Amino acid sequence: MSEKQIKYKEAVREIEEILLQIEGEELDVDDLSEKVKRAYFLLRLCKEKLHSTEKDIKNIMNDFAEDE
Repeated sequence: MSEKQIKYKEAVREIEEILLQIEGEELDVDDLSEKVKRAYFLLRLCKEKLHSTEKDIKNIMNDFAEDE
């Protein structure tokens, strides 16, 4: 699965797992760096998906209002 095909819910779940690992101090410094980078990537992905969904909804609502 490519990175862009990650579903929002899957990304959130992975972020939560990373946070638990960080909070549980289960990671060494090298792993910590990689997990933080991964979490950053996933957070950006979620943000993009939310903005895209918001834009789609606004467009649909505008089209609906114009049809009335």
